[in-house]
Amino acid sequence: MAFEHVSVLLNETVDGLNVKPDGVYVDATLGGGGHAYEVCRRLGSKGRFIGIDQDADAIKAAGERLKGFGEKVTIIRSNYRDMKPQLQNIGVDKVDGIVIDLGVSSYQLDTAERGFSYRVDAPLDMRMDQRQKMTARDIVNEYSESELYRVIRDYGEDKFAKNIAKHIVEERRKNPIETTGQLNEIISHAIPMKFRKTSGHPSKRTFQAIRIELNHELDVLRESLDDMIEMLNPGGRICIITFHSLEDRIVKSAFRKNENPCTCPSHFPVCVCGKISKGKVITRNQFCRRRQKRNQTAVQKVRNSEYLNGHKLGVYHIETNFRGEGRTLRKIQKRKGHLSWQQTIVHPNTERQV
Repeated sequence: MAFEHVSVLLNETVDGLNVKPDGVYVDATLGGGGHAYEVCRRLGSKGRFIGIDQDADAIKAAGERLKGFGEKVTIIRSNYRDMKPQLQNIGVDKVDGIVIDLGVSSYQLDTAERGFSYRVDAPLDMRMDQRQKMTARDIVNEYSESELYRVIRDYGEDKFAKNIAKHIVEERRKNPIETTGQLNEIISHAIPMKFRKTSGHPSKRTFQAIRIELNHELDVLRESLDDMIEMLNPGGRICIITFHSLEDRIVKSAFRKNENPCTCPSHFPVCVCGKISKGKVITRNQFCRRRQKRNQTAVQKVRNSEYLNGHKLGVYHIETNFRGEGRTLRKIQKRKGHLSWQQTIVHPNTERQV
């Protein structure tokens, strides 16, 4: 199967990078090279692009797509948690921009044998890096009931997590759970019929949870953001596309911490802790729009944030897409009457007069 992936918010993301012709840019989740191609197209002869991905199929597809840009492109097979040492290995310490498109790609979902999708029956796999030995099957069949409950509750935010974990353990006592189809059936039996009819596919949250646990997605994101911000040159920007609230909260928390790292009590007239802000968010716009693709409705919430201080300009351009969130969709329709709206987010002023 050919590697096909539609890049979400392509122009908004690349425009947010404010690409300099002679800059150094990194796509930390290279995928099929959609964002990468647009960045490379805007680079001059002295510009440089580095793409990082842990999926062999993505590396191959992106390499083919970007080969016309010649030596300005370097592709590395790795997890973006190792971005700093990997870039140092090729002599790069600072960059002018970073793109991260979190979550699973459309190619991975559409390739049945990868085991990411609950819409086709396939072996339970879900590995983003197929060099990894552990698979989703190992989690489903070897985790204790309490561990499964934790994973589904924390990473799937499913209110039926306890019952789903209980049903999984009961069924695997009879026979090992080998396929996505088997897991689908078990989850369906664990969720009351009235909720199955109104809350989208019953397996979507559990599949998301198992995938996140297997690939350590949130841990990698949480551990990497501070290093990425430190790697930015003056004027550097980072654009992150998130696909659910768990990722979104981590990103926003990291940006708040870097914007206002001061730990002094609020009543102190001056800062004495010595922690200096790495930037200031100066654009805080959010909008939501509807798009149709493969008979699925996606609600995309975009948050644009720009950081600025006397030493470094770092733009955190956060774009969030909630897929199939029926509750979110209905609330927007009720409040706004349509799915095209814009809202300005106002945050408390975190600056301190010195």
